Amino acid sequence: MNDVQFHQTAAGNRIAFRHHPGSTDNPTIVFLPGYMSDMEGGKATALFDWARSQGAGCVLLDYSGCGQSEGDFADGNLSIWRDEVLSLIEALNLERVLLIGSSMGGWLMLLAGLALGPRLAGLVGIASAPDFTEWGRTEGDKATLAAGETVFDDNPYGPEPTPMHAKFWSDGQANLLLGSEIAIDCPARLIHSQQDADVPYETSLRLAQRLRSDDVQVTLVKDGDHRLSRDSDIKLLLSQVTNLLG
Repeated sequence: MNDVQFHQTAAGNRIAFRHHPGSTDNPTIVFLPGYMSDMEGGKATALFDWARSQGAGCVLLDYSGCGQSEGDFADGNLSIWRDEVLSLIEALNLERVLLIGSSMGGWLMLLAGLALGPRLAGLVGIASAPDFTEWGRTEGDKATLAAGETVFDDNPYGPEPTPMHAKFWSDGQANLLLGSEIAIDCPARLIHSQQDADVPYETSLRLAQRLRSDDVQVTLVKDGDHRLSRDSDIKLLLSQVTNLLG
């Protein structure tokens, strides 16, 4: 990871990223990690290494408060992180992008994609989790969060509980998408495990219905888990990316 660079956004956030320039004829891949994840994850690094071997453009980044970026995670939310993604795309002068979002990154890719308009060449969602502040929380949790308190969840991937802060939750509730048409017309490929214990695979089916694009395909993996980071899962992801890059 010795090629990490930093981008200062207009809001003053210093964002860590990696960038491999590719051919100007193809869109640049931009990978958006999940909640409390970063660009050192297995899917992100595998995608970056593959892109470099293929001569394809690729960008990885850490949201503010995550990974090597500056800031406090408790201060972050979808709107802030969307703006960081868009700021970096603008700074790198990327004319067309293929957004790949994992879990929460699948929600973020939709918000960023709506802002990108014709610069958006395609979407690849991996266990996409749009609207999880709504369907992923109990009424008791919502009441706690609405009161400005933090909710802590068991973390199957580490020893520390996973926090959801009131600022993130309220911003998520202001950015719900699955209740109406999502005005995105580019090709979209959605991958989801039917054994996902964190995000029901039906979420990707709902998303497919809401996307305005007619070129939407959902691939269900019968086994696997939420992360979809096994070798076979990475192979499936790369095949979808190859298809969209043409």
